[in-house]
Amino acid sequence: MQPTTLFYILIAILIISFVVDKILDSLNAKHFNDKIPAELADVYDEEAYKKSQAYKKENAKFTNLTSTFSILLTLGFFFLNGFKYVDNFARSISENPIVIALIFFGIIMIGSDILTTPFSYYKTFVIEEKFGFNKSTKKIFWLDKIKGIFLSTILGGGVLAIIIWFYQTTGTNFWIYAWVLVAVFSLFMNLFYAKLIVPIFNKQTPLEDGELKFAIEKYAQTVGFKLDNIFVIDGSKRSTKANAYFSGFGSQKRITLFDTLINDLETDEIVAVLAHEVGHYKKKHIVFNLFTSILLTGFTLYLLSLFVNLPIFSEAIDITKPSFHAGLIVFGILYSPISEITGFVMNYISRKFEYQADNFAKNTFAGKPLISSLKKLSKNSLSNLTPHPAYVFMHYSHPTLLDRVKNLEE
Repeated sequence: MQPTTLFYILIAILIISFVVDKILDSLNAKHFNDKIPAELADVYDEEAYKKSQAYKKENAKFTNLTSTFSILLTLGFFFLNGFKYVDNFARSISENPIVIALIFFGIIMIGSDILTTPFSYYKTFVIEEKFGFNKSTKKIFWLDKIKGIFLSTILGGGVLAIIIWFYQTTGTNFWIYAWVLVAVFSLFMNLFYAKLIVPIFNKQTPLEDGELKFAIEKYAQTVGFKLDNIFVIDGSKRSTKANAYFSGFGSQKRITLFDTLINDLETDEIVAVLAHEVGHYKKKHIVFNLFTSILLTGFTLYLLSLFVNLPIFSEAIDITKPSFHAGLIVFGILYSPISEITGFVMNYISRKFEYQADNFAKNTFAGKPLISSLKKLSKNSLSNLTPHPAYVFMHYSHPTLLDRVKNLEE
């Protein structure tokens, strides 16, 4: 195969992926005005439903704009030999392969961030503000941006540097060492993310003694679930949208409740949401997801080791000297169709897990408060109650509200 042929294969993958996404978005948009199913008739009144429709339509337009800008920017970078110029600049600064790769990806990531930040700013302070969701300030927005760049540089750059070092010292066997590194890193982050990373962005405080804590502890005892760590996070400093999540396992497991969730829901509804999260833990979903993610990472790294050093990979983006960073760019695009397939398989499994966690909550606590909590959370976030089935199949990690309510009412 000629480098030019591979170049146009890359372009074709990018364009086809964009077109498929636009088709799915279009199909989904056609359902924005559908009548609300009878089972969900109590979620929105007429005024709230009109507001939710307006929110969906505005977000759809914004997504079309940003995705079109992104694909045009990417294609322009390819056709104008952007990778070649960035590679030449990086090589003018250092001859060390690790330093060259870090500069190469650093320039691309920072350049991308500069160009996309105005869209993120508009999304937060115009769209989210317009519909009453935004609670963030400009100071918080920019501090989050700076902290995000810092973490990406330290963690992402550090992991990349070590992987390239493995590549330089062990050749094609680098994927084994890289796999171990990523597996250990993933396990560490799963255990300690809430302790190390979350506090950089949010304040977490132990749930105070009272009716809610007593109800949670009472439920935990009934299902034999030892729970010493229940935290409240100040999600309201950025948004009115509510959430709760489970993190870690073993002695490091903890439940985190957004303060907005506590404000929006009644005590029995919060316990029902928590019972759902406990269901994920009891059903071993967290361990399964972590183990599957590590296996997929190993598979991906193995494929990368077979192709990353091929000269044609670098030549396809007009970089004459074969390098790990150039091979990684091309491999990433070639692998994206496989990633899409594994992605919707994992989404399918995730949706099955959500049903199982819902059933666990229903069987160990109650179904009604979980249904009412899901409806309240959907209303408060102006969720789409009538998504297109194809869009759900490809993008949703959770079943639709209608499907969850039907399952809980069985």
